[in-house]
Amino acid sequence: MRVAVVVFDGVTALDVSGPSEVLHQAGRLGHPCELLLVSPRGGQVATSSGPVLAGAIAAADAGPVDTVVVAGGDRLVEQPPDDDLLEAVRALAVRARRVASVCTGAFVLAELGLLDGRRATTHWRHAAALARRYPRLRVEPDAIHIRDGRYLTSAGISAGIDLALSLVEDDHGPEVARAVAREMVVFMQRPGGQSQFSTAISTPRARNELLREVLASVVADPAADHSLPAMAAAAAVSTRHLTRLFNAELGTTPARWVERVRLDRAQQLLLDGHSVTSAASRSGLGTDESLRRAFARHLGTTPTHYRRRFASTR
Repeated sequence: MRVAVVVFDGVTALDVSGPSEVLHQAGRLGHPCELLLVSPRGGQVATSSGPVLAGAIAAADAGPVDTVVVAGGDRLVEQPPDDDLLEAVRALAVRARRVASVCTGAFVLAELGLLDGRRATTHWRHAAALARRYPRLRVEPDAIHIRDGRYLTSAGISAGIDLALSLVEDDHGPEVARAVAREMVVFMQRPGGQSQFSTAISTPRARNELLREVLASVVADPAADHSLPAMAAAAAVSTRHLTRLFNAELGTTPARWVERVRLDRAQQLLLDGHSVTSAASRSGLGTDESLRRAFARHLGTTPTHYRRRFASTR
């Protein structure tokens, strides 16, 4: 089996090395594949962190491959992928059995139209940009990786390892994938979605000045009374009008947005050493049970497990 990992100047190194190591470990267990580094023109490729990848071959010289994995890099978000990169991926993908992307590599597949009408994901920080730029996609920002037909997309950076493990499981079964995960000391399937890795809510700046003031007041003191009537009264508008503003500019309801801000504050409080009870109270979520429900609903984990995984490396 031949697997082409598509790289380019500015590529994120772990987007390349993570999946490559998974496939290498599978080979050590008796399931080898031919791993190719492919770039539009071949030669050396500089990663975003500085090290250079040597030995990339030109896409035109790669020949048929079974699987294509498009790595990511910040430049794919900052501007549309260049024509050379698009043509390289198009040529490889047309005959491949599977086409996958790591992190912002999804922007390349989306630009080619390969993900139109399909479910897809990318790094949580860039999911909103992917959805705005390519409205025909069904972007799922919390997913670690998604398969839709022969196309696979993964969340940010280290999630390429999760994606590659799923490829190994597809080809060789769960026992082989589990053995690779054990060797690499990673989860076979990590608990929760990628939302748990963000502790700062990302809200676009509201165009409406009144709404900006409402949002700022909630972020400044999430534990205060931010019921819909209280917020509407403070802004001197009707509850119906305020609800329309939230839906028009943020695509959600006032209550859901306030809960997300409070959850964000609770996450930070837990990381700062507060107990579950204290985090629930100080964030405005109220009770331990309310906090647990919010964590389950938005992050797919519990407050206790979240704190264990993220509070410290020790």
